[in-house]
Amino acid sequence: MRTIDEIRNELARTIERRGELWHDLGKGVDAAKSAEAASLSTRIEELWAEARAAQVERRFGPPELIQARARTEERLEREARPKAA
Repeated sequence: MRTIDEIRNELARTIERRGELWHDLGKGVDAAKSAEAASLSTRIEELWAEARAAQVERRFGPPELIQARARTEERLEREARPKAA
């Protein structure tokens, strides 16, 4: 997984490029620029998702570790409950 700084740098460049395209599209219709702007919007959504995942992993650890902790907590809760007679 990339670092949050790498992701943010790409995100900033992508947002900048999309802004330039929107500015150009404001001057007139261009199918190629419109398609590129749409693909950049999709890429921006992907980058935000990747950034959120990187932040979660940095804060809480890899997904496997989080899942293992959750399973352990569930097991301990089950064991702590009184057994039905």
